[in-house]
Amino acid sequence: MRSREAWLETAPPAGVRVRAAHVGGVEGEWLEPRDARADLLYLHGGAYVVGSPATHRMLAGAFCSHGFRVFVPHYRRAPEHPFPAALEDAESAYRGLLGAGLDPRAPAIAGESAGGGLALSLLLRLREAGGPLPPSAALFSPWTDLALSGRSIQANDEAEALFFKDNLPGIARLYLGGAEPRTPLASPLYADLAGLPPLLIHVGEREILLDDALRLAERARDAGVEVTLKRWPVVPHGWQLLQRIVPEAAQSVAEAAEFLRAAAGRRAPGGRPAGMPAPETAE
Repeated sequence: MRSREAWLETAPPAGVRVRAAHVGGVEGEWLEPRDARADLLYLHGGAYVVGSPATHRMLAGAFCSHGFRVFVPHYRRAPEHPFPAALEDAESAYRGLLGAGLDPRAPAIAGESAGGGLALSLLLRLREAGGPLPPSAALFSPWTDLALSGRSIQANDEAEALFFKDNLPGIARLYLGGAEPRTPLASPLYADLAGLPPLLIHVGEREILLDDALRLAERARDAGVEVTLKRWPVVPHGWQLLQRIVPEAAQSVAEAAEFLRAAAGRRAPGGRPAGMPAPETAE
């Protein structure tokens, strides 16, 4: 799998095997530790226009050190494939995990930035369809409002180290492809959030997407959703990608992994035993 940003590709952590696969008809990669105890669908960020499983091997692979086998789909991206293509691929991949014989309670969902917003949109899509929901989701600095109404977009622009306000309108237009910015499945901040599983939200105090996360947490709690929100000082947007150089990156993933495991344990016993082979997928 070669992406348009091959120069950004990263190696997985030591001891993690990378295996190309198709799940639910969607190309992607499995990242597999030696002893997986649970499965995770990880949706990568990149503002819906860049990013791939290869650029996120270090971040997704960090979950492997906490006992997760991780599938990262290479979902379609804008501008060639605007909304709802990425959401359709995320849903296909998740249903592919279920159809491969996994316990429907087992796979959790996580993602950062656009991938965090996409993870939330996937939960909404699954809820609407009446299908099984994952036991929990971990959202790192999720982009939830493509209408760009958060005050932190202006207030934190000079403090932000990666994602800048002047770039957002053009990127949002590419992804929306003519859809209204407050369309709930594109901007899940405007959705009815009732009935969603527990959410963990991590966001940096200096990010321009700070208000996307804070308003999401407030709306979710008002809808009766269990929310664990943590605000991190002095970290850049997408700091979880910097596993080797930012201590808070490993800490954030460790806390998310513990949250996902705990939520799965509260949901119901069972799930696939450790050491059971991964689902059969086309190479």
